[in-house]
This record gives sequence, structure tokens and C-alpha cells, in this order.
Amino acid sequence: MTTRLMKTALRNITRNMRRSLLSGIAIAVAAMSIVLLFSLIGGMRADMETNLKDFYSGSVQLQHADYEEFERYNPVHLTVPYQEITEVLDTIDGITTYVPRTTFPSSLYIDETTNGAIGVGVDFAQEARYHDVEAIVHEGRLPSSGKNEIIMGGNLAQDLHLKIGDQVTILSTTAARGTNAITMEIVGIAAFPVGAMNTSTFWAPLDRVQYFLRMDAQVQRILIKTEEGVQEQQLAATIAQELSSRTGETYDVRSWKQINLMYSFIELAQLIYYFVGVFFFLLGSTVIINTTMMVIFERMREIGTLAALGMHGKELVRLFFLEGAFIATIGSFVGVLAGVGITSYLSRVGIDFTDALSGMDFEISSVLYPQLNVWITFFVFFYSVAIASLATLLPSKRAAKIEPVEALRYI
Repeated sequence: MTTRLMKTALRNITRNMRRSLLSGIAIAVAAMSIVLLFSLIGGMRADMETNLKDFYSGSVQLQHADYEEFERYNPVHLTVPYQEITEVLDTIDGITTYVPRTTFPSSLYIDETTNGAIGVGVDFAQEARYHDVEAIVHEGRLPSSGKNEIIMGGNLAQDLHLKIGDQVTILSTTAARGTNAITMEIVGIAAFPVGAMNTSTFWAPLDRVQYFLRMDAQVQRILIKTEEGVQEQQLAATIAQELSSRTGETYDVRSWKQINLMYSFIELAQLIYYFVGVFFFLLGSTVIINTTMMVIFERMREIGTLAALGMHGKELVRLFFLEGAFIATIGSFVGVLAGVGITSYLSRVGIDFTDALSGMDFEISSVLYPQLNVWITFFVFFYSVAIASLATLLPSKRAAKIEPVEALRYI
């Protein structure tokens, strides 16, 4: 009996290819769209996490105990002894590498006008071990240690009409709470992944920034990268305890998830992304259900004919369920396959959101690379098949209860 129903279902599908294609295409488009949306969401979350760890806080951030309290006053004087701390960090398991950073507000004095910018002092040799620092160089080269050189964000350089070889006088407050100025040469134009950094940031050698800000061998913060699988919050607590016992000093040591503004944002973004994803899931489901129900109601005369020939009740329900399952399986497979193919292509070339993110201070790269989640892709496939197949039950059960004569008169 089951074999006969399967053959009948396949024959019905091929007998009206236009109707079957419309149903299959609707299912395929919904499945493809959902795969693409969740791939984009996955890419955004991974991108934000990478940017936060590479450019803002590290996996674990270490700074002066009072820095956060007075951060709004730009407390350049609240620093930490880099050499002393690294001697402790080198003895703690779970740490792969670390970099010193010093961020300071500054004014760029150009043609008798001042322009606000954010300077960052970095050790470029250490940065190369921490992340792919060469990737930020759009034009020129990275600054050399010991030289008055900077690499400037591309949008900032464009706004100020600066180019490689130009010299810029930088003014800022020192650690002694005085003011100082230094002239540096632009040796590179940066393409930072985060748009906000491109419009406001320049990087300079750490030793020259320490000299300029009168910081001696001090740094503002240390960004720490951890080994895969390490519990970052637990490691932060271990680092704080070790530093306290071995140096007698208390430091602010937190994982990137504990840093309020950044972690709150990523959690809020995650909720928004999943809300959008669930909404799209529901939207796709209604398309699948509506299409399947319309197909069945359009075939009421056919149902009457089958009933008149002796097919009643459960047999009719099973027949339409099999038809829906066959169409849903093919449509879902094609849709998921198309989604995987498009995602694979976009994961290589990226999606340029430069214009969309212009003027927005988000830790999201201007070019996003969707990431395919295998488990979600499988879920989308089986979900689409299940929804489209189950959507046949309600109208087919209703149709099965209609008398053959009434069904034959159905328009």
C-alpha cells in the first residue's frame, strides 16, 4: 500500500510540474534565505569578537586599578609597570601572548588649525605576534621603533588631506598633567577593520609615545591573548591574584566579557540578531505553509475523484503528506545548497558595509565575511522539510472529510 501511494504521489508531482515547481521554489527560497541570514549573523558575531580582542580589550585586559573610575578625564598618568608585570605573566599557564598599549587623546596641528584624533602607542614587534598587524597597512609601511613615525587611519588622512611623507605636529596631555608636542612623519596609511578607527586613530611606536607623554617605561594597559578553551574570566582572576601576591599591587584585570560597555553591546547585538533570525524563520514558515495549503485546496476536484474511486480518509492524508514531503525535501535541499554556495562565495570576497556603517561607532568591520554553521544548516534543512510536510496535514484532513460529490463540485 505504501509503495502504491509513493508511486501515486510521485506521478502527481510530475503531472503538474508548474504547480510543483512553484511550491518547491517557495520552499527553496525560504530555506536559502534562512541559511544566509544565520551565516551573516555568525560572521558578525565572530567579527565583533575578533575586533574586540585584537584592537580593544584582548581576551583579558590589565590596567591600573583606578583607571576605569577616572577614564572620562583621560588619566594618562594611571599606568602600569610593563616589565614587572610581564615577568609574572610569563609564569602563568593559559597565556599565549600579550601586548602593551597606550591610548591617548590628541590634537593634530595642521596649517594653524587643530583636529582631534586618538593616538595609540604600540610595540609593533609584539603586535606581530599578537595578531596580523601587517594586514592593517593599506599603503606604505609600519612605523619603526625609535623613530617619530605614525600610521594613520585612511579616512582620517583623507579628511585632513594628508598623505605618506607628510609631517604632523601632535599635541597632548602628559602623565605629569602638563602639555607636550611632537612632530611625526606619516609612513603608512591604515585600513583598520573597524570604521570608527579609520576616521579617528593613528598608531605610533610605543617608545616614542612613552617619551612624548613622559611615561618612562610605563604603559596604560596590557592586552592578553589566551589559549583555546581557557576560561577567560577564571584566568583573569588568577592573574590578578598572582600579581597581588608577587608585587603587592592591585590591578584591574578582567576578561573581555566582563568589560561592561563592550560585553553589554555584544550581548544586546546577539539578542537582536537572534530576534531577527527567529522572525525570518517564522516568515519563511508562513510562506511554506501558505503555499502548501493553497496547492491542496486548489486540488479539491482531484480529491473528489480519488474519493469516488475508493481512496478515503487516512489514505488521502498520507498521499498528500508524501507529495508535500517529496517537494519539501527537494526544495529544501536545493535552497540549502544554494545558501551554502552563496555563503562560501561571500566568505571569500566579503560584504562591504562601509557606507552603511559610516559614522557609526561599532566594533564591526566594514567588510563582513559570513560564516557557515554546519549544525544550523542541517537544522534549517530538516526544519523546512518538516514544516512543509506537516503543512499538508490540516488541509488534507479537512479535504478527506468532504463527500466525493461535494468535492467534485468544488471550484
